[in-house]
Amino acid sequence: AAPGGMRSFLQAVSTVTEEAPTPLRVVQMEGLAVLKIIKHCEEFAPALVTGQLLGLDVGSVLEVTNCFPFPIREEDDEADADGANYQLEMMRCLREVNVDNNTIGWYQSCLLGSFQTVELIETFMNYQIKVSNSALVSAFMKELEPESPVTQCDFDRLKLSTAPFMERNLEFLIGCMDDLSSEQNKFQYYYRNVSRQQSQQQAWLQKRRQENMARKAAGEEPLPEEDPSNPIFKPIPEPSRLEGYLVTNQISSYCNHINGVAGQNFNRLYLMKALHEN
Repeated sequence: AAPGGMRSFLQAVSTVTEEAPTPLRVVQMEGLAVLKIIKHCEEFAPALVTGQLLGLDVGSVLEVTNCFPFPIREEDDEADADGANYQLEMMRCLREVNVDNNTIGWYQSCLLGSFQTVELIETFMNYQIKVSNSALVSAFMKELEPESPVTQCDFDRLKLSTAPFMERNLEFLIGCMDDLSSEQNKFQYYYRNVSRQQSQQQAWLQKRRQENMARKAAGEEPLPEEDPSNPIFKPIPEPSRLEGYLVTNQISSYCNHINGVAGQNFNRLYLMKALHEN
């Protein structure tokens, strides 16, 4: 009975179909991971930094429970090897203290709207991001909330030096203008090709009509005036306009930043001038 029972068990196992993997629909981030990312990005601003995201996937939800930063390094082979060893060592240390050490992604900081890219928009279209905290964390954050109405923004209004901020905005603005010029060149090249193709089509059509007139005079069947197999009738793909829209949106953001900061700076300078005169 045992061999027969074993065969029936193997047959039953072999007939079980593998379940299809559940598609990812939501990215759920713990408040701890969000705060660590914010702290890392603020400490090294305006430099761009990156780090590793840790967690696990449960069904259609990708849970981000922890993260750790990558050290800022130079671009060379030795630094790449050191970076890989650093990641492995960090994950080993986290595993020893019973912290989630499964790699599920990475994060990267951005500055002054440089995150407006086609890749990011496509990612936001696919996955929804949700931030969650446990009840104890929410209660603790409520206790840490300051009672004073004075915020950091109140002290930022007193800063007179805005040269680094303005310099960064102008630097990114110049880069965006170059990108916009490249996008416009793509469309100019596209319209030139379309115009050239239309001219070729008209010349071919005129030649075909003359040929058909000669065939009719000879008593032969006329040829069709359209030939899909001819390369000149193949439609030319139009370049995407999304990249141009994103670049113009970034230019608008930089101009608004420069306008706002310059206006506030003038007000501060006039105020300081009045105080010195008094």
